[in-house]
Amino acid sequence: MEPSVRVGIVSDRNINFVLHDGYFFHEKWFEGNQNISFEAGKIRWNDKLYHELVFEPENNHSSFTLKDVIIGVNFHWERKEDQRFHGILKFIIENEQITAINIIKTEAYLTSVISSEMSSNASPELLKAHAVISRSWLLKQIENNKTAVAINRNAGFTETETERIRWYDREDHANFDVCADDHCQRYQGISRVYDNFERVKQAVESTRGEILVHENRICDARFSKCCGGVTEEFQNCWENTKYSYLVSLCDTDKSSEFYDLTLESEAIKWINARPESFCNTDDKYILSQILNNYDQETADFYRWSVSYSRHEISALIAERSGIDFGIITELIPLERGASGRIVKLKIVGTQKTMTIGKELEIRKILSKSHLYSSAFYVEMNRDTFTLHGAGWGHGTGLCQIGAAVMSEHGYTYTEILQHYYNNAEIKRWY
Repeated sequence: MEPSVRVGIVSDRNINFVLHDGYFFHEKWFEGNQNISFEAGKIRWNDKLYHELVFEPENNHSSFTLKDVIIGVNFHWERKEDQRFHGILKFIIENEQITAINIIKTEAYLTSVISSEMSSNASPELLKAHAVISRSWLLKQIENNKTAVAINRNAGFTETETERIRWYDREDHANFDVCADDHCQRYQGISRVYDNFERVKQAVESTRGEILVHENRICDARFSKCCGGVTEEFQNCWENTKYSYLVSLCDTDKSSEFYDLTLESEAIKWINARPESFCNTDDKYILSQILNNYDQETADFYRWSVSYSRHEISALIAERSGIDFGIITELIPLERGASGRIVKLKIVGTQKTMTIGKELEIRKILSKSHLYSSAFYVEMNRDTFTLHGAGWGHGTGLCQIGAAVMSEHGYTYTEILQHYYNNAEIKRWY
């Protein structure tokens, strides 16, 4: 039976929204512009206070618009936009704010997700591959929530005087299944699929209920924008659990020179090279399939560099970490994963020395938004720190740009999935 999914869209003390084609609240019909606000620990709407509000659609054409939804939270493309949705609209109170939740069937949710994670005019095999992994990942999160798997807000965080190790996963959401931003999967409503609705719908419907499984359990099917040539292993990005379907592999179907990227010298050699791989492309047509307009504001993802003066990097690390290191003197990789991504980084300053991990914590601390990836090495020249890096994102599981290239080269969606999750099988779940 197809499950419904609860998606957290936006949180604020005031939310403006528009009800289109009719919604019911307590059996009364409403339409048009609405506003709610947080007041006295409750939700104020229509001059009354509520603990929560639920608007039920009158029919399948009913939709609602949420105003000023923030997308790309803390990333370099962060911005606000109005978004339109089908399904139930629910408002709850969380952390002295109001949270808007969309409750919708899984397949309808996926139609938006694969159009939000990439362009809806992407090739059919790529859309189908992404439908399967997005469905797998979602159902895994719903399963975890139902079985109360580690909703422990301290599970991904340990800190001592000399070490801070943190990973960011989906356990933050106790009152809904997933959020609508990059923290989970991009879900940006129905507006993005209108231009190619039938194309996207066909990709979802043709794989209806299909998921990746391993040993008859739903796979935690992770994906990222660009692995940089080699994919990463799960335990180097999140909790210390190794999944045999999320192993490291070269993003190519050809034999290539082997690098042990856990070794510093090999990682530097590899980052300085541009080895042949599926995701090593500058084909604008292919990239336009996987990258939305705001993603295309940068052309750097396979190999990239960013430079800071000593003063800039010292101020940046202090601001982003909340730790006074003093003047930064060295950045030393202590541990690298299979893709060359740094798992532990020693930051040496005149006031403090501390080890930081895992990969996303490192990326957060070394950028105003998020560094493209933690697969980098540091070149110091007088008072300049230059980070030379590879890839965009955590690199685990499917590489979206690599999968787009594979699709253009004639690979089927099953072949794409077998490449990135080579110990998993496709199974129809409902």
